[in-house]
Amino acid sequence: MTHPLIDQLTLEEKASLVSGATFWTTRAVERVGLEAATLTDGPHGVRMQTAGADQLGINDSHPATAFPTAAALGSTWDAELLEEIGRALGAESRRLNVDVLLGPGVNIKRSPLCGRNFEYFSEDPLIAGTLATAWVKGVQSQGVGASLKHYAANNQETDRMRISAEVDERTLREIYFPAFETTVKQAQPATLMCSYNRINGTYASQNHWLLTDVLRGDWGFEGYVMSDWGAVADPVAAVAAGLDLEMPSSGERGPKAIVQAVQAGTLDETVLDKAVSRILTTHDRLRAARSETGFEPQAHHELARRAAAAGSVLLKNQDGLLPLSPEEGGRIAVIGEFALTPRYQGAGSSHLNPTRLDDALTAIQAATSREVVFEAGFRLEDTDQEDADVLLAAAVEAAGEAEVVIAFLGLPDAEESEGFDRTHLALPASQLQLLQALRQTGTKIVVVLSNGSVVTLGEVNDAAAAVLEMWLGGQAGGSAAADILFGVTEPEGRLAETVPHRLQDTPAFVNWPGNEGKVVYGERVYVGYRWYDTTGQDVAYPFGHGLGYTTFSYSDATVTVADPTVAAAVVEVTVTNTGQRAGAEVVQVYVADPVSGVDRPQHELRAFAKVRLAAGDSQRVRLELDERAFAFWSSQGSSPGWRVEPGEFVVEIGASSRDLRHTESITLDVAVPPVELGAESTYEEWATHPQGQKVLQEFFDGLGEAGSLWRDPETAKLLGNMPMRSLLSFSGTTDIQGTISGLLERVAQAG
Repeated sequence: MTHPLIDQLTLEEKASLVSGATFWTTRAVERVGLEAATLTDGPHGVRMQTAGADQLGINDSHPATAFPTAAALGSTWDAELLEEIGRALGAESRRLNVDVLLGPGVNIKRSPLCGRNFEYFSEDPLIAGTLATAWVKGVQSQGVGASLKHYAANNQETDRMRISAEVDERTLREIYFPAFETTVKQAQPATLMCSYNRINGTYASQNHWLLTDVLRGDWGFEGYVMSDWGAVADPVAAVAAGLDLEMPSSGERGPKAIVQAVQAGTLDETVLDKAVSRILTTHDRLRAARSETGFEPQAHHELARRAAAAGSVLLKNQDGLLPLSPEEGGRIAVIGEFALTPRYQGAGSSHLNPTRLDDALTAIQAATSREVVFEAGFRLEDTDQEDADVLLAAAVEAAGEAEVVIAFLGLPDAEESEGFDRTHLALPASQLQLLQALRQTGTKIVVVLSNGSVVTLGEVNDAAAAVLEMWLGGQAGGSAAADILFGVTEPEGRLAETVPHRLQDTPAFVNWPGNEGKVVYGERVYVGYRWYDTTGQDVAYPFGHGLGYTTFSYSDATVTVADPTVAAAVVEVTVTNTGQRAGAEVVQVYVADPVSGVDRPQHELRAFAKVRLAAGDSQRVRLELDERAFAFWSSQGSSPGWRVEPGEFVVEIGASSRDLRHTESITLDVAVPPVELGAESTYEEWATHPQGQKVLQEFFDGLGEAGSLWRDPETAKLLGNMPMRSLLSFSGTTDIQGTISGLLERVAQAG
């Protein structure tokens, strides 16, 4: 729909509106009453700068709640919580007069090395899409637009401004697109941000297939597309492809080039009109949805604290060491600089100035009447050997005199950030050395981790009786850690990404991060648990894993197919809290296709639900599987699309991808669109095609005695994969193309 002000704007004004005015604002046209809009960074807080303009957060920003990063929020598996956080972010955005908050990030964690993984939810698109949808709905309920990012196949920081992601369409459609697709269809984010990289050679910012055919044509996106900051290589090509807003301002370079292109006839002015209309219409819609809203810093801090606990994952808890008693027991030695100086957020464009910051040491001291001592154990920055030895000795002495050690370990800011990727998965050597020294004291050890993406845990698992993954838990992460350690609350999180034993075990290892301007997605759809479970690779902790302080049983599971000709099923299971205290469980449903016309992963997450139950209580959980739960993307023929093959499917219900409590086979008798036949179609494809089989039979009958050879079952098996053009050449046919055309015409008539 064309915006009503379009006819009142000059060509030059329209061209100016598709380029930013400053680093963080769009352009205004005062002559016709068009206001500028303010954009600012998210996604885990509102980073509104107080002065100047720098993307990397060098300048100060207004205080804002630093919520847990997406690495932690992904581990909550809790859409209701994400929507609540979204509402809080929207309220804070309104307070600062922000029109569009840049987030959430839904790129898939293709490799744990990606420096920006802390901003992304999961290695699985269902989790990413479900949580992003809730986040967007929450933000936009406050009259603030969200900007879904970074579209698409933006899975590394190395050479991110130029790299070409070489990835087939099936992989895009099944792995890297669905989180975007789900969020667009279910939440209609106001804007979508295209990524820096190329996709199969074409920059995302000027990729017509990506921005127009798929995003708007297939998914029905109604908002506008903006560029990542500095992602536009050719402003004219970008507008022609479907990009609406170049950010930040390119001065007059972009607008001037667009005006010249329209005047020269190389850019249709109606295309420019559509881009401007989408921007103006979206801003009008956001402003119309605004209402008075308040910002309560303490309430948002408590929400951040609750979210940090909900996303924390208790990986190991030997002999029920956790939770610790707050009153009974001996001395507690808190070791590790992170306990005093929290690592609570990632570095780069999302870096925030929090409204307050809780450290774990203070929170632990406040939570218990037991004696608490602290030693740093290591520095967050480089130090000399003499200093390191002093720190280590003091930590070991404190541990030896304690009943339990709580060691706060993790990755310092310098190890992971936007702008560069990690080169290994190990914790810093100084921390591992400290851990081994603590182990020698014989005191039981609890390790609390702070990191934006997974780290290898071999030495940690060997030394620690309990391991608590807190990710980058936001400004209240310190208090949340104390809540969990002393059992005030549950560690409710479940892994949204697999923890491997070694970097060499990861699916993208041999292809990462590419070279000579290209990175090949050679693992295809086998990302994360899809790879580990299909190959039977041993892992440290599987996808979906997480312990609590209670236990749950699954019973009376059913999988119901109402109509076998329709690809849909209903999964029901009764979950019972069999422990002594309240807790949360995440019920996970995986679907496997044991016999398929294409290679498929061992199984794939297709539904999940988080349930909270008091001790002894039960709940009947109902989850629906739609057609996409059974489908794969087929690019075969001239009409690619989602396809479900008839036959057996296996539905698995469990607590992780490797803790499956119930398995049931179902049979779907869905209709299958016939394979589109052509000269390259094989004998087998012709012989199994509803109309092609009859036409082929008639053709061979017409050959008389010579045709009998081709009808022989053994010959058919031998020649099954032979293209029809080759088969006809063996039959003595001279006009191969003409014969195939005739056969195809008869197939069409028979259909």
